[in-house]
Amino acid sequence: MVIYLAADHRGYNLKETVKRFLLNGGYEVFDVGNEKYEEGDDYPDFAVKLAKNVSLNAEFSRGIAICGSGVGVNVVTNKFRNVRSALAINSDQIYDARHDDNANVLCLAADFTSETDAQKIVEIFLTTPFGNEERHRRRLDKITQLENA
Repeated sequence: MVIYLAADHRGYNLKETVKRFLLNGGYEVFDVGNEKYEEGDDYPDFAVKLAKNVSLNAEFSRGIAICGSGVGVNVVTNKFRNVRSALAINSDQIYDARHDDNANVLCLAADFTSETDAQKIVEIFLTTPFGNEERHRRRLDKITQLENA
């Protein structure tokens, strides 16, 4: 599984922490930016790159997008077909997003998430399988219909 990472200036430091955590865990990681701390950069620029990559390979990739509130990158990434993005503030929330909604992009709020909590959330995001229950598939099919409308 390929993991795409993206962050603006407010999420840059947490992205670098998450990247080290993932690389130490043996994951294949592609950092789509920003490559350096650049005050005043714009989160949509990086969230778009991440979402395009996940959208094209949704079955075999995941994304982790980070900005100050997490909301901005969540809004952007959910604009793309085959992307189911979830803003998570704790490991229980991302568990449900993976298990019930088959989320393939995790959005983190750098201003409100500690490095320790982020690592726990990321671990749950990457290890929780989709529950694949009929009711969850039915709901996801309705979302796919919206994307194709």
